[in-house]
Amino acid sequence: MSTDATDQPQPMDIVLISTADWDNPFWTNKQHVAVQLAKLGHRVFYIESQGLRAPTATGRDLSRIVKRLKRGMRPPRQVRDNIWVWSPIVIPFQGSAAIRRINRQLLRAGLRLWTSRLKHRRELIWTYSPLTTRFYDLEAPKGVVYHAVDAIDAQPGMPAATIREAEAELAGHADLVFTTAHEIQARLSRLNPNTHYFSNVADWDHFSQARLPGPALPEDLAAIPAPRIIFVGAISAYKLDTALVARLAELEPGWSFVLIGDVGEGDPRTSVPELYERPNIHLIGPRAYDRLPQYLAGAAAAIIPAVHNKYTVSMFPMKFFEYLAAGVPVIATKLPALRDYAHVAAFSDEAEGFRDRLAEAIAGDAPPLEQRLAAAKEQTYETRTRKMMALVKKLRPGTGRG
Repeated sequence: MSTDATDQPQPMDIVLISTADWDNPFWTNKQHVAVQLAKLGHRVFYIESQGLRAPTATGRDLSRIVKRLKRGMRPPRQVRDNIWVWSPIVIPFQGSAAIRRINRQLLRAGLRLWTSRLKHRRELIWTYSPLTTRFYDLEAPKGVVYHAVDAIDAQPGMPAATIREAEAELAGHADLVFTTAHEIQARLSRLNPNTHYFSNVADWDHFSQARLPGPALPEDLAAIPAPRIIFVGAISAYKLDTALVARLAELEPGWSFVLIGDVGEGDPRTSVPELYERPNIHLIGPRAYDRLPQYLAGAAAAIIPAVHNKYTVSMFPMKFFEYLAAGVPVIATKLPALRDYAHVAAFSDEAEGFRDRLAEAIAGDAPPLEQRLAAAKEQTYETRTRKMMALVKKLRPGTGRG
């Protein structure tokens, strides 16, 4: 598909309904797409997470609630050219119909108020939240886009039945549906014929910096003995196979396993004593997005040791192409979304097999670097967003709605 300037719609005002806060250290589709839309000249009103998961009594969730209350008392803040971020105040118990009705009033009134003050016309709605129809009016002159990137109903603490029902309603209502995994594509295309598959991608320019001559490795990473096996992302039980990581560390005590991320991100009840017990596993916490290429520059290999469950069967890990763009060999468990990439990565679900693939990568026996980089360079946010917006340009609002 051609993606030159003539395929792109004229700049418009877009409401982007996210399920992630703007300043989360691990950016996802939501922030990256907002940035690309803004670069194309569109004005983006970015709505932060509306609290789909019920909070727990953990310090992490309590701190987040306090932070959200403080931000919710302020007007939207401009974070970049053409991007304004709104932190709405909502009651985070979406399993209750009564609570959802209250939140609907709060969100509808807040959206009208702030977009009016910003003279934002709300021409296109681009949403990641399956509960969108329960919270917002979806009348937009240029159409409604549902970008389905996860099986949110399978995440811990979510009102699963409510989400499934609302997502079906949203998919049928949307003018255009984008999906990032084959399982999601198969499910939603039955509800909306205007459903298109686009895999997750990477910020090529950012992560390719890992291969450039630059400053020395970060001090905390340099202090960890090589070879270093790096994982970047949420250290949560519903995503990460912690038993596999612990077993790998046991099998190869001379290797260092460096986990960069928050323990319990997305699931505060996560407990990982098996990771703390191994001296060659280093949980160093999250690092700023801007610094991740510096850390990957010190990796002998990068891993995606995902568990197999209802959530991950619909997951295309964003870190896959980020690792490849950094030039680092990738070893992962056999996720369905990655089945087409055996030519650029290695896969195993068993500890011994995973260890063997890592040993090969460390010894230099990985798919050719040029091949890995070529795969990553084809999958960028800029290219994908242009292809998506070319489809938006063709919309006749209302044609995809049930």
